Amino acid sequence: MKRHQFTHIVGTKTYQFRDLKDLMAKATPARSGDYLAGLAAGSAEERVAAQMALAALPLSIFLNDLLVPYEKDEISRLIIDEHDAVAFAPIKHLTVGDFRNWLLSDEVDAGVLAAAAPGITPEMAAAVSKIMRVQDLILTARKCRVVTRFRNTIGLANSLSTRLQPNHPTDDASGIAASILDGLLYGSGDAVIGINPATDNVPQVIKIVSMLNEVIDQYQIPTQSCVLTHVTNTIAAIERGAPVDLVFQSIAGTEAANLGFGINLNLLDEARNAALSLKRGTVGNNVMYFETGQGSALSANAHHGVDQQTCEARAYAVARKFKPLLVNSVVGFIGPEYLYDGKQIIRAGLEDHFCAKLLGLPMGCDVCYTNHAEADQNDMDILLTLLGTAGCTFVMGIPGSDDIMLNYQTTSFHDALYARRVLGLKPAPEFEAWLKQMQIFGDGDEVRLAAGLPAPFQQALRRLS
Repeated sequence: MKRHQFTHIVGTKTYQFRDLKDLMAKATPARSGDYLAGLAAGSAEERVAAQMALAALPLSIFLNDLLVPYEKDEISRLIIDEHDAVAFAPIKHLTVGDFRNWLLSDEVDAGVLAAAAPGITPEMAAAVSKIMRVQDLILTARKCRVVTRFRNTIGLANSLSTRLQPNHPTDDASGIAASILDGLLYGSGDAVIGINPATDNVPQVIKIVSMLNEVIDQYQIPTQSCVLTHVTNTIAAIERGAPVDLVFQSIAGTEAANLGFGINLNLLDEARNAALSLKRGTVGNNVMYFETGQGSALSANAHHGVDQQTCEARAYAVARKFKPLLVNSVVGFIGPEYLYDGKQIIRAGLEDHFCAKLLGLPMGCDVCYTNHAEADQNDMDILLTLLGTAGCTFVMGIPGSDDIMLNYQTTSFHDALYARRVLGLKPAPEFEAWLKQMQIFGDGDEVRLAAGLPAPFQQALRRLS
C-alpha cells in the first residue's frame, strides 16, 4: 500500500504532514485524547491547513493508503475486502471537499445515500466529517434513513426510540422492576430494555434475561431485551436455553483494541448465528447490539497512531458486518482524558452519529458525561436536541438521568419525552400502539401521557410498594 506526504501553504508558512495518518489527526477538531496521544495540531492555523489539504484529496486515496496496515489488522482487511466498488463508482471521482458538497446537495436524498453506503469506508466518512460544521453533520445525518427490526421497527422517519436502562447496583429484582415500570409509564423502552449487570457471570445473565422475558411476555410489550454482558457469556446463556433476544458487545476500530475486549470477528459471527438460531424476532432478525466510544483504542494503546475519531469510525465497519438492530456511542462515558468538556462531547456525539449513519448503521447515542468532566446537564440538553434534529435512532432512558450502578450522568425518561414532544418525534409504531392500548399515551398524534396510572399497571405498582 502506498504512503504519501502532504503539504499546505498558509500565507508565507508551509505546513508539512508526514503521512495520511498525521494529516487526518491534525485536521481533527480539538479534543483532549488526541493531545494526550501527541497527535493533535499544534495550533488552530495548523488545523485549518490540514483541513484544507485533506479537502483536496481524492476519496480513492483511502483505498490505497491504509492508516492501519492490511497485513496487521483484520479490521483493515474487512474494510478493503468488503468494499463495494459498484456503490463507490458514482463518487469515486470526488475529493473529500467535493464529497462534502455532494452530501449536502439537494439531489442526494435517503435513497442515494443508502445506495452509496457500501462504497463508503470509515476513513472516508471520518475525513469528510473533519471538514464539516455542526450544521453539516446534522443536515446530512438527518437525510440518512436506516431501518432495523426485531419485535418492532426502529429508525423510521420522524421517530426517536429509547433504551430503557434499569440498572441496579445489586441487581435487585424489585429495584429493576420499579425502574422498568417507571420507564414504561413515560413511553421508554422501544429500542430495548437493556441492563448492565452488576454481577457479570453466566448464571446472573440467565436470571436477568429470564426476568426481562417474563415482563415482556406478561404485558405483551413489542420490544426486545438485552443483558449487556460479554459476548461469550451470552453465547453460554444461549447454549443453556436462556431466552436471549439481542447479543451485546462493546467494539473498537482496530484488531488490537478488540482483542483487549476479548473478541474478534469470528467470535462475533458465532454469537450472531447463535442468536439467529433462537428465531425470537417477530418482525425482523436484526439480533446484535453494539456500543462504541471515542478513545477506546487509545486507552488500550491500540490506536496505531490514528486519531481517536477515525478509530471510532473504523469500529462502524465491524458493526456494519453483523447487521445490528442497534448501535450507540457512549460518547462522554470514557472521561475527560479523551473528551474534555461539553463542547468536545457535543461535537464528538454529532460526528459519531453522522459517520455511522453515512455507513448505513442504526446509530443512537448515550448522551452522557462523567462527573469529573467539564460538562453538565445543560450540555446534554443541547446534544440531545441536536441529535433529535439530526435523526438519531435512539437515546438512553434512566431514572432521573443518574445511573446509580455505573455512576455517570445520561438522559432520563423525561428527557426523551421532551425530545419527542418538542421535535414531533414518535416511538416505534408497534410500541406506540401498545402505549395507547395500555393507556400510557393518550389517543391522537401528539406524544401525551394519559391522565392517572393506567389500570394494567396498578397491580404491579401495589406489588412493588
